[in-house]
Amino acid sequence: MLQHLDFTGKSALIMGASRGIGLATAKTLAAYGASVTLTARSYESVAAAAGDITAGGGRAWAQVCDVSQYTSVQSAVAACLATTGKIDFLINNAGVIEPLSHLIESDPVEWTQAADINFKGVYYCMRAALPHMREDGGGIVVNISSGAANSALVGWSHYCSTKAAAKKLTEVAHKELRQHNIRVVGLSPGTVATDFMAKIRDSKINAVSDLDWSNHIPPHWAAEAVAFLCGDGGEAFAGTDFSIKTDEGRKLVGLPINRSS
Repeated sequence: MLQHLDFTGKSALIMGASRGIGLATAKTLAAYGASVTLTARSYESVAAAAGDITAGGGRAWAQVCDVSQYTSVQSAVAACLATTGKIDFLINNAGVIEPLSHLIESDPVEWTQAADINFKGVYYCMRAALPHMREDGGGIVVNISSGAANSALVGWSHYCSTKAAAKKLTEVAHKELRQHNIRVVGLSPGTVATDFMAKIRDSKINAVSDLDWSNHIPPHWAAEAVAFLCGDGGEAFAGTDFSIKTDEGRKLVGLPINRSS
């Protein structure tokens, strides 16, 4: 591990944890001692991942959750509470990149689904978990953000707009809940070498598609950044989007400055 963190006794609920950043985050937080509940729309995928973490000496559970459905989110929160007794860390990682198309050619059903997952899903998860955090005296929410929140990229009308909305939601939640010892923070990891990024590459729809694969960071770098934000160092960035695209951000986490390092 890259940092000296001890999350023993902490409980983390990780949304969208079947692969990519979410799965890497579950493994990383578990390695630092946290009990982790992995969620995804497919139980089989997170069950296998939770089994691997448990086999390696960690504490992990799997739970089905569709973040676009509030009742499903409520069930996942209830299951985590029933298993671990609390939620110290909520990691909102669930997201989709489809439909990769120009606005006037986009499928309205897919576009709406993206909004339901990327934006409303963040709200649903916070709405369901935050009352319990407040009752327990505090907690930390990390919302996985994106540079797209501050950009206008061709073919990404859904992604840019939903990430911008989620970023503003992070800021408002911070203002409302900081008095209750609840930290809400965003993480902008940059481009990450995942299946998600492979879809972007194959779409050939904008400049991000043309980036060389070697420019993308590995998922465990983003996971280490999530762990940093859950630690004491993350307090300074509450209510903001912390970035590991900068040398300063990477140094704070303990990441290499150059991708090839």
